[in-house]
Amino acid sequence: MTLIVGLGNPTKQYERTRHNAGFLAIDNMIDRVKPAAVAKSSFKGELFKAGDLLLLKPTTFMNLSGESVQAVQSYYKPEKTIVIHDDLDLPFGALRFKRGGSSGGHNGLKSIDAAIGADYLRVRMGIGRPSVCAATIDYVLGRWSSDEEAHLDDLVLAAATAALQLVTDPLEMVQTTRTLKGV
Repeated sequence: MTLIVGLGNPTKQYERTRHNAGFLAIDNMIDRVKPAAVAKSSFKGELFKAGDLLLLKPTTFMNLSGESVQAVQSYYKPEKTIVIHDDLDLPFGALRFKRGGSSGGHNGLKSIDAAIGADYLRVRMGIGRPSVCAATIDYVLGRWSSDEEAHLDDLVLAAATAALQLVTDPLEMVQTTRTLKGV
């Protein structure tokens, strides 16, 4: 069994923000895989299941994502966990894949690391950095620019496809830096 977690914040207020890139990838997979919803409030998230695939959108808000991941892991005991998240250190449109590592200051990853350890696969979706005068929190919780929106569906599709490939293929087959054309 494989658990794929998309990081983001619940509520309409955060729906189309950079910090919700992981949620967008999970939504893309839900549209493609057509899993069944799993209703269990102790999971603290929206969980979907299709065969041996679990798709999770924590509803704990980003800083407490580990609570949701830990609850689902404790119940289903997946062999593999993949986390999809936004990454300030990558330019918009870049994707990177790795196992473990530091949180890089990402509060969702910090929470997951504290709850289950850092040994899980990561799909890092590049959102770029704010201009020098913009605050990081305002940037990640801000909406995509019109230029980013024009390429966002491609980025989301690429991240979702890569995460699904990681379900069956080893990291080394997927582990490259990818950048969307035209971005």
